[in-house]
Amino acid sequence: MGMRKRYRTPTPESYPNSISVRIGDRELHYEKAMSLRYGENPHQPAALYRLRDAPVIIGGLELLKMGKGGLSETNVEDIDNALNILKYFEQPACAVMKHLNPSGVAAARPGDSLRDVYIRARDCDRQAAFGSVVAFNVEVDAETAEEVASTFVEVVAAPAYGEGALEVFEGRRSLRVVRINDPRMLPRYIGDEVRHLRLRVLADGSIVLSTPLLTGVRGPGDVRVVTEREPTEGEMRDLLFSWYVCMNVRSNAIVVSRDLATLGVGTGQQDRVTAVRLALEKAVAQGHGDELRGSVLASDGFFPFTDSIELMAEYGVSACIQPGGSIRDREVIEACNEYGIAMVFTDERCFRHF
Repeated sequence: MGMRKRYRTPTPESYPNSISVRIGDRELHYEKAMSLRYGENPHQPAALYRLRDAPVIIGGLELLKMGKGGLSETNVEDIDNALNILKYFEQPACAVMKHLNPSGVAAARPGDSLRDVYIRARDCDRQAAFGSVVAFNVEVDAETAEEVASTFVEVVAAPAYGEGALEVFEGRRSLRVVRINDPRMLPRYIGDEVRHLRLRVLADGSIVLSTPLLTGVRGPGDVRVVTEREPTEGEMRDLLFSWYVCMNVRSNAIVVSRDLATLGVGTGQQDRVTAVRLALEKAVAQGHGDELRGSVLASDGFFPFTDSIELMAEYGVSACIQPGGSIRDREVIEACNEYGIAMVFTDERCFRHF
C-alpha cells in the first residue's frame, strides 16, 4: 500500500485577504478581519472573514485586550451563538457560553443590576462557567466587571464598557476583551431582512446552503395553549425566554428556567427524555432544586412519549413550551392535564445541530 502524500498545512497569514462567492445572481464579498490563534483545535489554523459593504456584528468585533495570544475559532463561535440568544432581549441580558452551548443565561427583572444578571447567568451552572465566554447585550459597568474578573473567564464581549471596567479587566492577564456591535441589529424573526445564507462545508468539500434559524414566535399571541390550564403571565414570560435560549442549544435540547434565568440546560442528547432528565438533574446538582417547583421547560422538538411529562411533574415543573406535531400529542396533552402542567405549542421546530 502506498503512503499518502503529505501536504503542508497553510497558515492563517497565507489565507487570501478577500474571498468572493457567487450564489445565483448575488455575489458576496468577504474581507479578512483577523488571523485567529487557532481553529477548533491548536493544530488547525483559522482566520475570521467578514462581509464587505454590509453591517457586521461579529465580523466587526474589536479586540480591546489580547489575553493569551488573541481569539481562537471556538472563542468567536461562542460569541456568535451568545449573540444569537441575546438579540431576543430588549432588557439587559447575559449569556455564559461553553463549547457553543449556554451554561447559563439571564435577563434583567425590574430592579436587577447588570451584576445581578451576570451572577444569575453564571450561577445556573457555576462549574461549567469556569473558563467560559461571557457576552452581554449592553454596556458593562465596573461593578459587573469586578464580578466577571472574580473567576476564570476566557473572553468577555459587549457593545461597550463603562468607566473603570477596562481597568478592572487589565488585571486579568489571560482575559480577552472584545467589543461587538449591538446584537439586536441581527435578524430575529421570520420575515426579517436576511443578507446572507448559512454555509456548511462537508468533509469532501461539498457544501450545504440554508437560511439562518429564525423564529415566528414574537410573543404570547404566536403560541397555542393546548392544555386545560393556561400559563400564568409569569410562566408565559419565562416560556418565551426559554424558547429563545433553547433555539441556540445543541439538539436534542431542553432548557429549564424561572424568573428570566436558566436553571438547567440539557444538550446534545440522542433522545429527548435523557435531555429532560439531564437538565433537571443538573439544576438539582447546582443547588436549584427548590427553584424547580414552579419553573418552566422548553423543548426544541416534540415529546414523542409521556415520560418527559412524568419527569417534569416529579420535579415540579409547572409549564412547558414545545413545537407539537407528535402522533402522541393527545396522550402528552392528557398527561399535562393530569399533572396540572400548562403546555403551549409553537408549531415550529428549532433544532440546532451546529
